[in-house]
Parts: sequence; C-alpha cells; structure tokens
Amino acid sequence: MGKAMYDVEDVKRLLGVADSKAYDYIRIMNKELEKKGFLTVRGKISARYFEERFFGVGENVEENAG
Repeated sequence: MGKAMYDVEDVKRLLGVADSKAYDYIRIMNKELEKKGFLTVRGKISARYFEERFFGVGENVEENAG
C-alpha cells in the first residue's frame, strides 16, 4: 500500500523541483482543499489529490477524442 500523504521530499522527487517550489505546490493544493471543506496538514498533501491535480489520475479522461 502506498503513502496516504506526500511531504515536500516526495513532491520534490516526483516533480523534480526545488524545496521552495514543492512547498508552494503543497500550499496551493492545501488551500484548494480547505475551500472544499477538507482538513489539511501543513507541509503535507493527500497523495490522491496530488496525483489527480498533476497527473489526472482518477479523472474521466476521454481517450481517442475527435
């Protein structure tokens, strides 16, 4: 079973970004979740939400459209 929450080291590794950018992304996504009424943990992000926002995992993506 994978991680439920990603920290800054996970975000840095997955995206290949610096500390400051990883923290920015976590902060932005946590604000989005708070607006939706979810509780958040400072410096960490839900792995599921992260993957959805960056890689479209969990979304209904139309394949072979057109």
